[in-house]
Amino acid sequence: MFDIIFPPLHKEGYRMLAIAAIVTMLLILVNKILGAIGFILTIWVYYFFRDPERYPINDDTFLVSPADGVISLITNVRGPKELNMENKEYQRVSVFMNVFNCHVNRVPISGKIDEIFYKPGKFIDASLDKASEDNERNLIKYSNSSGKTFAIVQIAGLIARRIICEVKQGQNLNQGDRIGIIRFGSRVDLYFDNDYKLLAKQGQTVVAGESLLAKI
Repeated sequence: MFDIIFPPLHKEGYRMLAIAAIVTMLLILVNKILGAIGFILTIWVYYFFRDPERYPINDDTFLVSPADGVISLITNVRGPKELNMENKEYQRVSVFMNVFNCHVNRVPISGKIDEIFYKPGKFIDASLDKASEDNERNLIKYSNSSGKTFAIVQIAGLIARRIICEVKQGQNLNQGDRIGIIRFGSRVDLYFDNDYKLLAKQGQTVVAGESLLAKI
């Protein structure tokens, strides 16, 4: 129960929480109402950077969600050209994270990272389809033991200003492992082969590392 009310904090959150707490204390000295607002914002900062444990199915015939949030779009598209995947068509599931979702991203299936590519860009609303092409993003290409290739794309949103990637090329990951975090509202796109059967639908709320998206 304690971990539910006070979940662990992601390492990126300590500095932001300290800043929010200091600002709150200064606001209390100026005005109690402003101090109360600052206190609420400090609580929000804590919960934004929460990093609860997740319990994946540990079955690599399934793909689990890479992010908490709502599936904003499911479509068939060419793979990201930045990862040299544009010559093949993939299913793409986009998960939009609002400012109240947990923003720690996780790997949908066990595999090895083949390539990571960071691309600067704009900061338009991440719920829009064009965010996949226009926004700042971090692209991760990886493959599993069966030779299937996947791409996870961390996309900055309207007020997101930093994408943190915590993995590196050549690293082996297990299903549900953490890959990074995006600060303050964003989106994650997952690209996978068309021979996977979708188990999720647009508008569905999903949980990173646990919700099932597709099955081979």
